[in-house]
Amino acid sequence: MPNFSSKRRVDHSASEMFDLVADVERYPEFVPLCSALKVRQRMAKPDGTEVLVADMTVSFKLVRESFTSRVTLDRANLKILVEYLQGPFSNLENRWTFEPKGESVCDVGFFLAYEFKSRMLALLMGSMFDAAFARFSIAFEKRADAIYGRRKPASS
Repeated sequence: MPNFSSKRRVDHSASEMFDLVADVERYPEFVPLCSALKVRQRMAKPDGTEVLVADMTVSFKLVRESFTSRVTLDRANLKILVEYLQGPFSNLENRWTFEPKGESVCDVGFFLAYEFKSRMLALLMGSMFDAAFARFSIAFEKRADAIYGRRKPASS
């Protein structure tokens, strides 16, 4: 099963980066391949997490696919888990972690594993997905710079 993972140190707080990634409705504005995203349901859980059920549409040239996932926002532990529910994949798992490394610096961890149901779709979308996922972390970092302002690196 193809997978991608990265860890990047960014000059924004873990809380800021968590909020940015948790704001899924804004993804079509800056996330590679995301052409639409609609939250169907929001639920606050007794353990303090928030769970969303969302439909995301990805587009590339003439290919357009939608899928549904459950997104668990665990603010207390600065983690986000995305679980696949329905769509063109046989499997999809996505995890984000946000580790504070100072007042305004954190390490953002991103992991994604996926497998398409259709061999043809895997051939059409596979290499393009890999290239897009490699740009995901950078897209979120640029978005943070635009929203929160660009900061000087803390290690200077």
